[in-house]
Amino acid sequence: MIKKRNVVSVFALLVIGLGIIFLQGCTKDPVELRSTTYNLNVEDVLGVSGTVKFTETSATIVTIDIALTGVSGGDHPAQLCKNTVVEGGIVKVILNPVDANGKSSTLINTMTYAELIAYNGFVRVLKSDLNANIILAQGDIGGNVLTTTNKSYPLATLDNYGVSGSALFQKRLNGNTLITLTLSGTIAGDYYPVSLNLGSVASVGGGPVVKTLQSVNGTTGKSYTNVTDLNSGVAITYDNWMVYDGYINVYQSAAFSNVIISQGNIGSN
Repeated sequence: MIKKRNVVSVFALLVIGLGIIFLQGCTKDPVELRSTTYNLNVEDVLGVSGTVKFTETSATIVTIDIALTGVSGGDHPAQLCKNTVVEGGIVKVILNPVDANGKSSTLINTMTYAELIAYNGFVRVLKSDLNANIILAQGDIGGNVLTTTNKSYPLATLDNYGVSGSALFQKRLNGNTLITLTLSGTIAGDYYPVSLNLGSVASVGGGPVVKTLQSVNGTTGKSYTNVTDLNSGVAITYDNWMVYDGYINVYQSAAFSNVIISQGNIGSN
């Protein structure tokens, strides 16, 4: 009888052990959540910056977490907007406000994770509802994020106007282009119209304007233009610009738009 009981006990232990192994084998590993983080940079209030993180909480829900440093008391409205930072755009999603600790978390089900990380948009945080014109921090998201691919072209001064600088072309993830002009010798308070023309600076009589860029702010010496198409409506990508037969003109003012004070070739030129 004793030997039989031992056999039964061993058999029972084997059954229990196999059951545990079976249950462990049926237990699924936890699903790894996908996430993407974007930078939010200082805008109107020095010392404020941070990140916005998109996490795929489920197939239909995305968690948007904002973390800022340098914020002070009160709640700060947060928004997910359409277009790029340099263009501005309508509010697509109102996010939960950033609190005094610089934190905000919002669950949304109106856009999927895949849609968000390819979206033509940006996130911004405002100082307050009463000071909605003051931006604490903002940053491009999705397809608008800048890659490390870029090309800079020199802009030379003409007729001793003393204005010169460069035009930087930067490629976005979606293939669009951010064109940044940086000039020295400009006058604070003045604005300098800019055009991108067909041909080269050696073109007799000048080539036609194919794209009007944002005017250079004389105070900062800067101009930012997000380019997706030409004035005619024809789409153009960063790769197209790299082989484009064109040049840039900077003009003295809107009143003297026929006076070129700085210019330079781009693309294939």
